[in-house]
Amino acid sequence: MRNFHRRKRHCASFAAFIRRCRTLSTVLAVGAPVTSTDVWSELRVRSTPKLRLSISPGLTALALLTDALAGRHRGLPEPWRTTIGSRVGPAGHEAARPLAAPGPSIAPDSLVPRSPAGADVSVQAQIGALHALPADALLADLARTFGPGAPPPRWRAAAARPARWLRGYAGALADVWSTAEPLWQRARPLLDREVERVGVTSVRGGPELLLGTLSTRVVHDGHGLRFPGPERGTYELGERTIVLVPMLAGRDAVVLGLDDPGAVWIAYPVPGAASLWRRPAAPAKDDLSALVGPVRAGLLHALDRPMTMSMLATDLRLAPSGLTYHCDRLRAGRLITRERRGREVWIARTHRAEELLELFRR
Repeated sequence: MRNFHRRKRHCASFAAFIRRCRTLSTVLAVGAPVTSTDVWSELRVRSTPKLRLSISPGLTALALLTDALAGRHRGLPEPWRTTIGSRVGPAGHEAARPLAAPGPSIAPDSLVPRSPAGADVSVQAQIGALHALPADALLADLARTFGPGAPPPRWRAAAARPARWLRGYAGALADVWSTAEPLWQRARPLLDREVERVGVTSVRGGPELLLGTLSTRVVHDGHGLRFPGPERGTYELGERTIVLVPMLAGRDAVVLGLDDPGAVWIAYPVPGAASLWRRPAAPAKDDLSALVGPVRAGLLHALDRPMTMSMLATDLRLAPSGLTYHCDRLRAGRLITRERRGREVWIARTHRAEELLELFRR
């Protein structure tokens, strides 16, 4: 069994670890088939749980990164693993190495700086939080995780150059998301269907039945939820909400956050995702896509005439936050201009962008 979790030093047991760790200090991403030798932990649910759904694609990026770069196979098809691996630069591959340790893997809290328990979290917000994290904060986090002195060998390069590691890891997430974002956009109907399914369950009752269908790695046994863990333990949901986070990841990927004081969150593969994996793994359509990424290439091609942000979002089927992020990058490269006219923001290609497009048309 391969788990991906975090812990603090001097925890006498996994249960003590859960009680003492700060928000989002535990993440379990499990991927190996369940066997009779697995150790199971239990989350006791003593009354009908309150459910909420969060669309937080940052956990999709994390699950894909650990599968494709760290070799923790969780059912991601090999063409996608290969494609994602080829799109991430050397610094990103280097940053992912500490996650590749076999068996239960311990990692610092900084790996996931924003919890989906409070609100939806975009990939850009996760990346921004990583860029804003001081190097000293990562060093302190490593010390809290592994104790004083040198961390385990796989984390020593990060400890030696923490700012470099943070940049590499943030860059790896950005590269993974650049590859996966078109797939995420195609998954919108699946995500909408899941929003409806969770909403209907919350209104009509029967959340236990829903929780039992999330994954073979999360089992509802009538008393609560059971899941494989590094040690046996029993935890109480109490009055906390269960936040469900559908993600695009291999069929065996599950990420759990158990210690947030207001909620327990469970990230799981969105139902129906297998139909998306069968499609080609987002190859670059042309040299321009290879240069700036398929989303930004499509955005530049769409701007044959000036368009508003809302028009572009509809045309490209992009969420406003995602469109703003890509427009910011294109504007930084002097490839687009933005002009506010009343309540609308108009986007237009620059002369520099026209020359770039003409170059790749030849």
